[in-house]
Amino acid sequence: MTERKPRKDAARNRQALLEAADDLFGRSESPEDLTMADVAAAAGVGKGTLFRAFGDRAGLLRALYEARMEPVREAVETGPPPLGPGAPPQERVPALLDALLCFKLDNRRLALALEENGGTSPYGTAHYGWWHGVLRSALEQGPVPDDAGFTAHALLAATRADLVEHLAGPDGVPRERLRAQLADYAARFLTAH
Repeated sequence: MTERKPRKDAARNRQALLEAADDLFGRSESPEDLTMADVAAAAGVGKGTLFRAFGDRAGLLRALYEARMEPVREAVETGPPPLGPGAPPQERVPALLDALLCFKLDNRRLALALEENGGTSPYGTAHYGWWHGVLRSALEQGPVPDDAGFTAHALLAATRADLVEHLAGPDGVPRERLRAQLADYAARFLTAH
């Protein structure tokens, strides 16, 4: 059986919905107050179109998160070291954590909404699994190959959206200091093994 391609208007509507959601989430002080009706209205389509495209709010959040994450994913998979492949773990692991931290700082409201209301445990999501796999693979090349899976989970815990929000929230740790602290933590961890 051949797989059906989405209709052009469906693809166009999906893109309009992602752009509207991106704009609304970016401007909102309280993303949890945004409704599916708000997103549909901003995109100029009906709510049914939104539900057909994404299923539910969690599906919309995941799709928006993935769309924003795509440039980071490309840099990790095919970009130059140390973020891209080829760097030793002592360089790549801190670069990976920094990229994820910066992404979460730049997308705090969306990351929080997804981790809190994504419809599933954040550890079972595709994006968490991808980051865990990349970190585990980098760690397996270095000083902790036997504990790489657990170590990847432990290091990713430092970039959870709720922790990032707690640390960087109003009157919190400035961005560059938070980045430096995470880099120092990762470096000390890697040299201790």
